[in-house]
Amino acid sequence: MTMSGYAELHCLSDFSFGRGASDAGELFERARQQGYAALAITDECSLAGIVRALEASRETGVPLIVGSEVTLDDGGLEDGLKLVLLVEDRDGYAALCRLITQGRRRSAKGEYRLLREDLEDGLPGLLALWIPGAEPSRADGEWLRARFEGRLWLAVELHRGADDARRLHALQSLAGELAIPAVA
Repeated sequence: MTMSGYAELHCLSDFSFGRGASDAGELFERARQQGYAALAITDECSLAGIVRALEASRETGVPLIVGSEVTLDDGGLEDGLKLVLLVEDRDGYAALCRLITQGRRRSAKGEYRLLREDLEDGLPGLLALWIPGAEPSRADGEWLRARFEGRLWLAVELHRGADDARRLHALQSLAGELAIPAVA
């Protein structure tokens, strides 16, 4: 099966304990079987699995996109602002490493805490996929667009729920209103 041009941009490995189940070798082998153009490994506030992912990428020939999923602490709100950050270049890799280190240093072992102020410089060299919560916020989209101008996409992730059609329509409408491209 060939899915020419398709790249999975949000994938957790078993380094995202309790959330990701497959190791990098399994993920890249499956991506190769499905004909993916690339696979992003985006473990939660971590780059711990990137070496194994790079090895698996080389073994399968499926290019690796380096990234990480983060959730910002929005003052105790249950659903903080959630992003997938993807490395665009060397500066982006350095910015992602600094961000992860900052979030981990601020918290107890095994946890992290990132704040909106940590993104004030727009994290040059990183692309951002915004994963809106249950009730997408226009204000969040505007705030992100101001920091990631030209490097922000609204991620449309549907999980085969009863309200997928309503959610898809709401996210597409929000992307249009904010002039942010949507990516599925």
